[in-house]
Amino acid sequence: MTEPSDSRVGLYIDFDNIVISRYQQLHGRNAFQRDGIRNFDRSSAASDPLVTTRLNAATVDFNAIIDFAASFGTLVVNRAYADWSVPVNASYQRQLMSRAVDLTQLFTTTTRGTKNGADIRLAVDVVEDLFRLPDLTHIIIVAGDSDYIALAQKSKRLGRFVVGIGVAGSTSTSLAAACDEFEDYDSLPGIAKVTATAAAAAVTAPVTAEKPPSGRAAPEPEVAGPQTTPIPVRQLTTIPMFSHTDDSQYDEPEPADDTDPQTIATKLLVRALQIGHAKGDADEWLNTGSVKNQMRRMDPSFNEKPLGFRSFTDFLSSRGDVAELDEDGPQRLIRLRPEANTGR
Repeated sequence: MTEPSDSRVGLYIDFDNIVISRYQQLHGRNAFQRDGIRNFDRSSAASDPLVTTRLNAATVDFNAIIDFAASFGTLVVNRAYADWSVPVNASYQRQLMSRAVDLTQLFTTTTRGTKNGADIRLAVDVVEDLFRLPDLTHIIIVAGDSDYIALAQKSKRLGRFVVGIGVAGSTSTSLAAACDEFEDYDSLPGIAKVTATAAAAAVTAPVTAEKPPSGRAAPEPEVAGPQTTPIPVRQLTTIPMFSHTDDSQYDEPEPADDTDPQTIATKLLVRALQIGHAKGDADEWLNTGSVKNQMRRMDPSFNEKPLGFRSFTDFLSSRGDVAELDEDGPQRLIRLRPEANTGR
């Protein structure tokens, strides 16, 4: 039996948002529309094998998302919003139903699909559940759309812990800031790392036609299967996308001026240490756990593992030029180097 003190979690998945964002992360801007994925049936004998390979490479692992959500507590609400009659969506039904996900049907009302139907329906359901289920402690929104900023803020004002999950490159930084915690899909445990280069290579490698010997038929070309390439340091980062246009709802945003994740993380650490020192002595040693909490409060999307570090301590050790780390005592302590405390 679930104890009354246990955390109770509501998981809300904007299915189209995460599937389309993942496909375009690997295959380029507007690739989902260009390849006609919405109505593409990979089980058809007449389907384009190249598009099938692209779609397979961009398959979203919802089991990893649900497992991550369950780490916060007992899942009492588990919903995914989409038009499940669409072939690409229908292919996920067995996976989702095996995890007891409530498949909320969004009927197509226009020639361009459900438009903002998922955003509105999801937001309405969350607000209703916030008042209908007073014991709901966590709200997890699987989407990167800036339309959910107000929903995240409202949920926080009503005392819930808000977690966002989105795809790098298609996530609003304002949405990440509105959450208590934000995770990149690629950084979730169990997600196989697939680079855009590897995914493209699987479908763009030319087939060399060899001239067959006299009297023999040319061999049938082989269709490349999905390829995955593990990478030790993921170079993707969250990029602002403050709104979608009606004409291109899932356009990728323009890159920000400074999008290097290592530089961003260093500046975030310096700001967190400056704030910690401002509350006390400028030379005071700070607890590393408190510093990490401060960094996550300032930027809920911060996570040291996608940067290539096994632990937060390893991350801090790599920033020796801006911070001193003391590991001799019972607690790990850190302070900003005087030359780095310049108010940058």
